[in-house]
Amino acid sequence: MIEDLRPGTFGLEPVRPADRRSPAAAQRLQTDPDTVERDLVKLVLTIVELLRQLMERTALHRVEHGDLSEEQEERVGMTLMILHERMEELCDRYDLTTDDLNLDLGPLGSLLPRNGA
Repeated sequence: MIEDLRPGTFGLEPVRPADRRSPAAAQRLQTDPDTVERDLVKLVLTIVELLRQLMERTALHRVEHGDLSEEQEERVGMTLMILHERMEELCDRYDLTTDDLNLDLGPLGSLLPRNGA
């Protein structure tokens, strides 16, 4: 729900009930020229990290079920390792952590699994 968005998360501010009087008063994007690049990078990296984790889980599932040859396993493993390293480099460049990329989805929990989960 929109009310569950935390202020400052990707520049989104929650919509207050009083703001719902007009159809145009929907979700508002609070932009700050000084942080717009970092906020955009944060959003993009969140999506990339979600996809990376999904790809990793899929690859592990396929390895466990013997769906890949040894060569394919090696190639997928190297690709995922390189992608993980690039993600770390980009997070370092923009002073972000994996926790910064994790969205709080309110009652649904967090978007990304917590470390060790």
